[in-house]
Amino acid sequence: MSTGRFFARIAPALVVVVAVIAGPWLAPHPVDRPVTFPFAAPSGEALLGGDQLGRDVLSRFLHGGWDLLLLALVMAVLVTALAAYLGCAAALRPRLGTWIERSADLLILLPPVLATLILMLTWPQLGAYGLIAIALVLGTPYSARVFAAAAAPLATSGFVEVAVANGERLPSLILRETLPNLRSTVATQFGLRFVESICLVGTAAFLQLPTTLSESNWATMVRDCVGPGMQLNPWSVLAPSLGIIALAFGVQRAVGAWTVPGR
Repeated sequence: MSTGRFFARIAPALVVVVAVIAGPWLAPHPVDRPVTFPFAAPSGEALLGGDQLGRDVLSRFLHGGWDLLLLALVMAVLVTALAAYLGCAAALRPRLGTWIERSADLLILLPPVLATLILMLTWPQLGAYGLIAIALVLGTPYSARVFAAAAAPLATSGFVEVAVANGERLPSLILRETLPNLRSTVATQFGLRFVESICLVGTAAFLQLPTTLSESNWATMVRDCVGPGMQLNPWSVLAPSLGIIALAFGVQRAVGAWTVPGR
């Protein structure tokens, strides 16, 4: 892929991420101050109209993406890193691979929403740490199976056998010999884990679970305004919904650019 096409693929993600980071400084009004009447139509005072309390939708939208992005990014990085390590270890140590497959088969049967409700309602003080734990427990085994399948041909390759004969230990075999050859798999799995993390965080916020996210995050904006907001001021729901979609799609598209042959 040419450099121009590569940057064209990652441009949407860069635009969204920069907008999310710079958003709080661009907001025309404080996020908690009413500037118009509830669900007011767009006007010069509030370009996207008002929410259920008359607060500026645009200002809340510009503030609402940062913590969603940060938490989803942390979850995706942790799950991908742990799954990559365990998957490569499973390919190099088949006995460990058997346990990973059994764990994945068991955890796939547990619905993520149910696990989120059980954990977050039982230990609400966990907040964002609880969501990270759920992502690790439910996402790692399945992703590790993908990495194990991708690393299986490498485990029997000549350069790995030479490294084993030279006495390299398992961590070195994983980090030096195996993972560098799985760049496309790492990128693909990171993109998928990021989208799943966005869905998990958004679902928790929509269900009013204690996530330690700000009250102006996009998922909470949708939850608070859906229903009458769609009829009176559609932008109170559409703006945060489109923000979530753009964030997930932009990052997924950017990650996909790294999996194209030639990069």
